[in-house]
Amino acid sequence: MAMDVLRVDLIFQIAGIGIFISILNIVLKQAGKEEQAQMLTLVGVVVVLLLVLQLVADLFNNIRVIFNL
Repeated sequence: MAMDVLRVDLIFQIAGIGIFISILNIVLKQAGKEEQAQMLTLVGVVVVLLLVLQLVADLFNNIRVIFNL
């Protein structure tokens, strides 16, 4: 039954990463470090994409198990 539960913790984790990255981005931009702020934003996007990629992999594994592929 664990598959039926909505992964609310993952939604909060992605939102937390977004808030943290945006605050650091604002601080870095105000300090005049625009390049570091841009790199930090890029790293945040990559981390969130990796989390989503894991979910997609789990989805395909579940589909393979359900249809016995």
